[in-house]
Amino acid sequence: MSCGDPHDTECGEVLDHLYEFLDNEMAEGDCVKLRVHFEECSPCLEKYGLEQAIKALIKRSCGCDDTPADLRTKVLARIDSIRAGQRAAQVSAEPAAGHGAAAVTAE
Repeated sequence: MSCGDPHDTECGEVLDHLYEFLDNEMAEGDCVKLRVHFEECSPCLEKYGLEQAIKALIKRSCGCDDTPADLRTKVLARIDSIRAGQRAAQVSAEPAAGHGAAAVTAE
């Protein structure tokens, strides 16, 4: 989706982060970039408005239901598992401290 006009922030990037924006999960600087884009791009603003309306409808329709305790436990466990996997991937991607320097000196 695009209005065809050039923007500082591309439409694709805006739409990729639309739900983060709607859920207030973005840094303020990123929010400002999206707000500026919405002022310039009517198709993206329309998509934002539609998603905002859907989110409000869901909240009105389902907002009173309590989350089942077992579902909440499963979701939180899955989030912890994903985070642990991401931390492990970051640690394994980092070279050992001083390893590169020792290899160079030994040669």
